[in-house]
Amino acid sequence: MPTKVAAAPPRRSKRTTRSNAADAEPAPTREVILDTAEQLFALRGLNGVAVRDIAREMQLTAPSLYNHFPSKQALYDAVLERGLRPIADLLVEAWHPGALRPDRMRSTLDRLVTHLAQHAHLARLLQRALLEESGSVHPLIARWLEPVYRQGLAVIRETADDAGWEPAELPHLTLGMFGMVFAYFTNTSALQQMVGANNDPLAPRALAAQRRFLEKAVYRLLGPQHADARTSAKPQRLPTRHLHPAK
Repeated sequence: MPTKVAAAPPRRSKRTTRSNAADAEPAPTREVILDTAEQLFALRGLNGVAVRDIAREMQLTAPSLYNHFPSKQALYDAVLERGLRPIADLLVEAWHPGALRPDRMRSTLDRLVTHLAQHAHLARLLQRALLEESGSVHPLIARWLEPVYRQGLAVIRETADDAGWEPAELPHLTLGMFGMVFAYFTNTSALQQMVGANNDPLAPRALAAQRRFLEKAVYRLLGPQHADARTSAKPQRLPTRHLHPAK
């Protein structure tokens, strides 16, 4: 069972009367609602969660949530907005022409890991949405994932040539790097089982190790290489007879 998320303290209204005082419910903040929704959408998907499920998790009634979000889809969109817009903005800010600078790369990765750790269910939510391929996936891709991908591609393109990558390899490199960043947070439950229950993947020490890993991995993938290393890294072109079946 998912952990109960505590609602914000109740707001005291001057209009509260004796007759309705006993029925007054805690008024949750927007962030608490989004935290709870993010967790449940990640666990069950959009179609597997009802507004009443989110309300029950917060020990509220469904109508009280409708005071903040008019529909489940609006709540889902708000979860994605909160999770993905900062990533898209961060990638726009990270774009710089010229060679890869370790200090800028380190700052970008640090902020990205911090954001994903603060929204630890976001990566799994995205994975579930893409695997389910429901009707909500196409708007999700068009509005959020495609812009994030294109911004990431623009950042990588600036340094890919000096790193020895061919233009045709850039989409694969971009997807691979996104996977490398998001996979850690997608698989935190499995990771904790493998390394031991006492080793929390979201603990500061574990996140620091993940940051160091990403810094090394990204620099080795995108950092400048010597000409001889670039030449040796290029794959051999297969003979034509290996590419077509014999007649």
